Amino acid sequence: MTKIDTSVPHSARIWNYWLGGKDNYPVDEAAGNAYTAVFPGIVTVARGSRAFLGRSIRYLVEEAGVRQFLDVGTGLPTVDNTHEVAQRLAPESRIVYVDNDPLVLAHARALLTSTPEGVTAYEDLSLYAPDSILEAAGRTLDLDRPTALILSGILGHVDGYDRARDLVQALLSGLPAGSYLSINDGSRGTDPAYEAAQDAYNETGAVPYFLRPVTQIEGYFDGLDLVDPGIVSVPLWRPTKDTATPTPIGQHGGLGRKV
Repeated sequence: MTKIDTSVPHSARIWNYWLGGKDNYPVDEAAGNAYTAVFPGIVTVARGSRAFLGRSIRYLVEEAGVRQFLDVGTGLPTVDNTHEVAQRLAPESRIVYVDNDPLVLAHARALLTSTPEGVTAYEDLSLYAPDSILEAAGRTLDLDRPTALILSGILGHVDGYDRARDLVQALLSGLPAGSYLSINDGSRGTDPAYEAAQDAYNETGAVPYFLRPVTQIEGYFDGLDLVDPGIVSVPLWRPTKDTATPTPIGQHGGLGRKV
């Protein structure tokens, strides 16, 4: 078993801390606090991303009729994970999570449970192996039926936009017409303070996360039919009626349907 180093801050554990999760250590809390001291809005970004994920899954289940989900780059389980939202609305939903972080693997097997009517599986694979992901997902999902591909906050870890876009296309190529792509990722052009804080973080030697222009995030959806309102800052994507007036943040996303 791969040893988990608790003496060095870890991006997945820091994100978990910002989301209010418990799967982190004092070193992660310290790193998270250091980041928020420079840019307090990072907590809003993290939670805005998670809220978008929930609203997009609700749309996929209730309005698009999707019952299969391929969530790549799962991250540490917190609250309202993909399977929890989907199976709460449609207990028969089938979900495959994919990540290759040993820390995520250690927690996923304990926390990612399923309803009796549905299925939840976890595959220990890298985003950089799309063919292996599709092959593994096909053991749980019927990839002849519409499937939602979820890439939440993961593409910013890919060094090089062309490479990130190629990975998206490779995964989509294995899914049939009627499938959906859900992406939300850190963006440039909305919040200069966020951009400065992230650029500084990337210079520390930690695993970098690259914020990308909104036009590049839109490019992931080329050839797909966008669900209204298109690619927007995530709080503006189909906000619920009981939320306060949404404020744009440096996180953009949307849903697109493969035709």
